[in-house]
Amino acid sequence: MDENAGHPRRWAILGVLVFSLLAVVLDNTILNVAMKTIADPVAGLGATQGELEWAINSYTLVFAGLLFTFGVIGDRTGRKRMLIVGMVLFGLSSLVSAYAQDPTQLILARAAMGVGGAAIMPATLAIISNVFPPRERGKAIGVWAAGVGLAVAIGPITGGLLLERFWWGSVFLINVPIVLISMALIVPIVPESRDPKPSRLDPVGVLLSIVGLVAVVYGIIRGGELATVATAEVLVPVLAGAVVLAAFVWWERRIDHPAFDVRYFRDVRFSSAIATIGIVFFAMMGGMFFLTFYLQVALGFSPVQAGALMLPFAVAQLIFAPLSQRVNEKVGAKVSATASLLVLTAILFCYTFFDLHTPVPVLLAVFFVQGAAMANIMPPATTAIMEALPREKAGVGSAMSNTVRQVAGALGVAVLGSVLSSSYRGEIAPALEGLPADVRHAGGESIMATAEVASRLGERGATLMAEAGEAFVHGMHVTSLASAVIALIGAAVVARWMPGKPRTVRQADQPEPAGSLGPT
Repeated sequence: MDENAGHPRRWAILGVLVFSLLAVVLDNTILNVAMKTIADPVAGLGATQGELEWAINSYTLVFAGLLFTFGVIGDRTGRKRMLIVGMVLFGLSSLVSAYAQDPTQLILARAAMGVGGAAIMPATLAIISNVFPPRERGKAIGVWAAGVGLAVAIGPITGGLLLERFWWGSVFLINVPIVLISMALIVPIVPESRDPKPSRLDPVGVLLSIVGLVAVVYGIIRGGELATVATAEVLVPVLAGAVVLAAFVWWERRIDHPAFDVRYFRDVRFSSAIATIGIVFFAMMGGMFFLTFYLQVALGFSPVQAGALMLPFAVAQLIFAPLSQRVNEKVGAKVSATASLLVLTAILFCYTFFDLHTPVPVLLAVFFVQGAAMANIMPPATTAIMEALPREKAGVGSAMSNTVRQVAGALGVAVLGSVLSSSYRGEIAPALEGLPADVRHAGGESIMATAEVASRLGERGATLMAEAGEAFVHGMHVTSLASAVIALIGAAVVARWMPGKPRTVRQADQPEPAGSLGPT
């Protein structure tokens, strides 16, 4: 295949890959609306709040821990092969999740889904980089990002519709037909590709990356559960993971056949784009964390209604993500990403004005602008990462991008979720005075816990829920402000270090400077 011309069926391949990714991304958002049903002891599994958190976090933990490793293995053994293996694992574990008999089975099945997702995600982006020429790669990644954005937005409304008509397991069972259709399309359409000159395996580096990432992500998730980071249960695994990751960097610099050459970080395109993705997802995932509770609990919308309210986000992604590369070429990644991050900062600040009476048209407008801003940040950053690496290392670049995205998102949920929880507990405490100590403690953990207590208090419960709504909105304002500050820091990072005008096609076709950073 001519590298400058690209694969003759590249756009059909892109369509198959985007569809294959649908199940992975859809599953991450569709589960949120099913939490209340799964917690029901009659209609669901009777899961506790901690078990519900681990049903989500077991997936994140395994997914983030294995992304980097599977990107390396895919580059060596074949990306199509890795994609097929990942789809099979994801489909089978989705089937097991749908028919889980207790919360423990669901948590384990979700972890298995994380293994499959980690094999799928880096393979899709690596194949895109392999079949598209440099001049079209940015546009293709924009379409890929639009597909991801669409799946994120339609997940909640899809979950709401399924729960209205079927049992809770349907939110997992929906993945099975998607996987089967994807497999039928992948086999005849997607070509195989791998690193033509694979280096020797680096088992020590792979092991260090897994242990370090799993420890860090576990600590982050534990911090979210405990609503604090000032405890040994959080600090010990995070610090231990950081030490292991430092050892990983030292090891990769020392050997002549690294799994990932950390010298790529010398390329300002790569390092600034990675930092951008990390900061954006820290602010965005932490900020988006409260929206589900705000819409469904504080404002009282049903899961279907709450999902429908997020559709403007999807529409904006579909419109602007495919066009983002054109904007990038016209004004440069620095200007495009900086302006988009400033818009995102303003949107997150707007959340500080939301209350229990915010009009629906205002919500729709804010979500649309938010989607447009995200659409003009991620594709240029992702393109910069992929272009900074030699083409044969595309799987590693994709894995690094997605690992940073997952770890930063988990960190955002843990840290900003702790801010939200602490603020809420302080505000709701006076309203719980007079209740038994155990009820007061349980009811102050979250607005969902307060709603459970209020449902047993009759007329006083209605008053308690009104005060809970006000307390939650206060916590949301504090969290939104913190998210906006982090996004503003991201804008400063991009304005200072992100390269300006993109390289020409002639320059992009050359392996230098990224190729010069590889092992000699």
